[in-house]
Amino acid sequence: MSLWKKLLWLVVAALGTWAVAMLALFRGEHISALWIVTAGFCALSISYRFYSKWLATKVLMLNEQRATPALLQDDNKDYVPTNGWMVFGHHFAAIAGPGPLVGPVLAAQFGFLPGTLWILIGATLGGGVHDMIVLFASIRRGGKTLGQMVREEIGRGVGLLALVSVLAIMIILLAVLALVVVQALAESPWGVFTIATTIPIALIMGIGLRTGKVSVTAVTIFGLLGLAFGVWGGQFLAHFPVIESWFRHDQKWLAWAIMIYGLAASILPVWMLLTPRDYLSTFLKLGTVAMLAGAVMLINPTLQMPAITKFIDGSGLVFAGPVFPFVCITIACGAVSGFHSLIASGTTPKMITRESRIRSIGYGAMVTEMMVALMAMIAACVLQPGEYFAINTKGAPTEVVAKISAAGFPVTEAEMQKLATNLGESTMFNRAGGAPTFAVGMANMFARVSTKPTALALWYHFAIMFEALFILTTIDAGTRVGRFLLQDFLGNLWRPLGNTRSWSANFFSSVLLVAAWGWFLYEGVIDPLGGINSLWPLFGLANQLLSVVALCLGTTLLIKMGKSKYLFVTLVPLCFMCAVTFSAGYLKVFSPDPRLGFLSGAQSLLSQAAAVTDSVKAANLARQTTIWRFDAFVAVFFLVLVLMIVLGSARQWWQLLRGTKRVVLHESEFVPLTRAQLAQF
Repeated sequence: MSLWKKLLWLVVAALGTWAVAMLALFRGEHISALWIVTAGFCALSISYRFYSKWLATKVLMLNEQRATPALLQDDNKDYVPTNGWMVFGHHFAAIAGPGPLVGPVLAAQFGFLPGTLWILIGATLGGGVHDMIVLFASIRRGGKTLGQMVREEIGRGVGLLALVSVLAIMIILLAVLALVVVQALAESPWGVFTIATTIPIALIMGIGLRTGKVSVTAVTIFGLLGLAFGVWGGQFLAHFPVIESWFRHDQKWLAWAIMIYGLAASILPVWMLLTPRDYLSTFLKLGTVAMLAGAVMLINPTLQMPAITKFIDGSGLVFAGPVFPFVCITIACGAVSGFHSLIASGTTPKMITRESRIRSIGYGAMVTEMMVALMAMIAACVLQPGEYFAINTKGAPTEVVAKISAAGFPVTEAEMQKLATNLGESTMFNRAGGAPTFAVGMANMFARVSTKPTALALWYHFAIMFEALFILTTIDAGTRVGRFLLQDFLGNLWRPLGNTRSWSANFFSSVLLVAAWGWFLYEGVIDPLGGINSLWPLFGLANQLLSVVALCLGTTLLIKMGKSKYLFVTLVPLCFMCAVTFSAGYLKVFSPDPRLGFLSGAQSLLSQAAAVTDSVKAANLARQTTIWRFDAFVAVFFLVLVLMIVLGSARQWWQLLRGTKRVVLHESEFVPLTRAQLAQF
């Protein structure tokens, strides 16, 4: 590296350090959101340029001469050699679900500093490593899933536990993601129109590429024009009532539509619908986030939320729980996310044609998602704190306003009504969940660039549609990966069901999986007190438990590869995530605070039900009691399974390091290719 380059990187490092110092130490009345953007770009640049390259060359030793599963097992369905940029688009779209949007918004109740630090540190030192090493492992093992690799590398018993836990967690995650989409698109013709438009466009793109007569550039231009029409044209549906009625649907209809779409994405060849649609969605995702970053740099908004709020002690108005471990549980996909390991060992390794792309796709997509999470944090923290808490706190408007004002964040009903009117909504109270808050913050920044009086409402509804599209791309890839996992499990019961080359086995497994998460989704739609809503508190915990399993696998592989001196790469994130998940799980189950602990919450609801004279209300409270107890059972079930996996892994490490167990690597599964053979791809 030349002297000038060294100086340049020293300047980048100094700028990033200064930005973090300003965020952490400055306590004046005004601090610019630009410091968060600056810290993010510096962390992304340095970590990708140096840390990911070191991982690729020294730790994993990526080899361009090795053939990938996409080349060796090309079956025109799941294993399909695919253009590198399209694989990146698919992978990023699949991993970037609600986590980087909703998680930082909810965690903003602690202030902007805890969440920002966790995103910066977690993504660069934990999430990027987690994603990259699982993708590497799957490619080196023929595109096998996380469950298969744990069974083969750590042990059959541990592998079976991992397969059951991963599959159960996957069903919960998919159902929760689908519910978010349904709630965002209900009675939203613009959003439904945009998403519906992307499906035929993706099919045309996929078929055009597959013929070999159309270039990636031409297909991309066609797709972008079609996407622009879908995004821009949706706002004019109000002028055509008959056409608008085709795209205005309630939650039940949308639930069935998403189930059918998930089934199609799981069964159809990956090149036909899944890859081109995710690739297309990535342009909207990255384009919108880039616009948001540009708006921040242009208008230089001030962070209204304090760096640290009084709610770090666990008394939060948005959700209960202390800043540690719940900032790490709430912000999952933007920092460390177990769901990423499912995509990195599911669809993505079956499409990559060069090992060098493990770095740009595995690590690169993770740090790109880090920037999305930081933009979401900014969107939440540029709002007036009183408005932020009023949007996310449940209860009657009068009670909510009084509670928030008493906490030191003044807000009035008149201010909230004015906000709702400007957004084109009837009310902004009881809009908990994070997604509406992100949309309000995003709309506020975009509207300040425009002089139109209707700009705020226009950008707000655009943001809602954008969030739904953001999350839907996780459902289609997740369903396909879930089908792989289910076939791994069913193959142990009857071998033909585990054959991914069999159309009938694929169809049966896909229907079974969609029926599983679809049942929970539909229950959540028709019964606000039960169904999937009861699993919301488990979402972050279950997701992070998956990361523990993936990091256990990564640590095992490093030992087997003779890279014991580099164990800190996976072992440090693993120990930290164990502390996070098991402490959070203990608090969620056994905390005496009824707002936090499942068991104490159930007991509190039972006491309320006994004191209520209204039979209907008493029945609802009793039902909710059952739900909280079920949550406690599921949480304990997951925690015990993952603890057994960790202990089984630790036992394996001890045996390997002492030399009492033979190291078995699957070198026979790698077939080197010459550069000339690789050049055609």
